[in-house]
Amino acid sequence: MSPRYRHGSNSAGAVIAVIADVMAVILGLWILMYLLDANRANDLVQFVHNAADVLAGWSRDLFTFDEAWARVVCGYGLAAVVYLFVGHAIANRMHH
Repeated sequence: MSPRYRHGSNSAGAVIAVIADVMAVILGLWILMYLLDANRANDLVQFVHNAADVLAGWSRDLFTFDEAWARVVCGYGLAAVVYLFVGHAIANRMHH
């Protein structure tokens, strides 16, 4: 956790930043699993895919590239970037 989020009144900001980070990691992990053709019958792969689908529900089919991998990278990647940006912006705003 970043030192700027460690002081008492900033604990809510730290929680928001960590939640945003976890959401982005889940989305990034799904992108990686998809690109590496992970076994979708595996329980961990299914869990990550389901969680990523929920998190990227608003951006999942936003792009209509011909290549499926490009749709996955852009749709889930956009969600990850937005969660990181918004989560850390809110955390920084609470810090000040």
